Amino acid sequence: MKKKATREQTRAQNRQLVLKMIYDQGEISRAQIARLTRLARPTVSDVVTELMEQALVVELGYAPSTGGKRPMMVSVDPDARHMIAVDLSRSDFRGVVMDLRGEVKVRERRPWRRGGQHTALDLVYDLLDALVATTDRPLLGIALGAPGLIDAVDGVVVQAVNMDWTDLPIRRLLEERYGVPVYVANDCQVAALGEYTLGDADQLCDLVVISGGWGIGCGMVLDGRLHHGNPIGAGEIGHVRVEENGRRCSCGNTGCLETVAGTHGIVERVRALQRERGGADPAEIGFDAVLAMYEAGDEGVREVILAAGRGLGVVASHLAVILGGCDIRLAGHLAALGPAVLDAIREEIAARALTELARRTRVASATLGDDIVLLGASALLLRHELGVL
Repeated sequence: MKKKATREQTRAQNRQLVLKMIYDQGEISRAQIARLTRLARPTVSDVVTELMEQALVVELGYAPSTGGKRPMMVSVDPDARHMIAVDLSRSDFRGVVMDLRGEVKVRERRPWRRGGQHTALDLVYDLLDALVATTDRPLLGIALGAPGLIDAVDGVVVQAVNMDWTDLPIRRLLEERYGVPVYVANDCQVAALGEYTLGDADQLCDLVVISGGWGIGCGMVLDGRLHHGNPIGAGEIGHVRVEENGRRCSCGNTGCLETVAGTHGIVERVRALQRERGGADPAEIGFDAVLAMYEAGDEGVREVILAAGRGLGVVASHLAVILGGCDIRLAGHLAALGPAVLDAIREEIAARALTELARRTRVASATLGDDIVLLGASALLLRHELGVL
């Protein structure tokens, strides 16, 4: 039997509805809020007053008259709260302070090397200490996108191999240290939330963001909800075998997607190519050098890149079949590989999936650029703390 909402639950729902309306509209009057939300005008007035007392909403002044009384316009104050977003998916940890509209106020980064002088957790503390010290505004919270298996419900990093984290209760540690709400999720899942809420993704279609950093994974937004798994592990596609008799992977298997399309896998293949050619010292070749060789028209490197696209296409075809078509976006280093890789993925999907499912699957680069994880982390905070996304 469905329970009737309590008075407090109704008040909270009304508050979230009104705040979301103001946030979405940018500038709006109380009368317009009442009309669009179908809430009673006194209810809207009470909620707006409460939001103003919390300094979340401000009055902007009167709008021009349209024949009657001039309406007072209200808006969310972007600097009412600041947010801290952190991206741990790269070789340098990155963090920003943002306002409520996602405008970056401060950027910080810390180089990270496994086995170096500092542990990964020490560097996270150092990064956050620096960011917290830069703002005099109340913090809405801290959100992190991290690689590995993450229990987003309990805020625990179950396993992040590159950072030597196992069952790390990072939410509890950070909440105790900084005294604000903390959210953590897998970096690819956070990227997917960012692309879905802040990018140009079709919100009527399931979204998959395939991202490459240290490894390869994907985040999925299904029916408008971020999918974490049960409760972890959704999107760990980097260790799906896409190449028979392929190279040995760090996981112990062979032919994994990461050995074909991961940054390290691509670089190692190009270095092997250079050794065969007897050219420049292969050890000097990094991912940026690979991109430069590819853009210069090196046919051997081009084949390595196309092989990465075909490997991605194998996995993408499985996703298309499972989801019945979807919107697939490439992020991280994968987005830098260019149109030829997108075409290779589309060709694999067309060859491996039913024609109609292939037609319903769109493949493109993500639209949020290098900040996709940071923006996704801010979306995580705005969704959970204010309910505006």
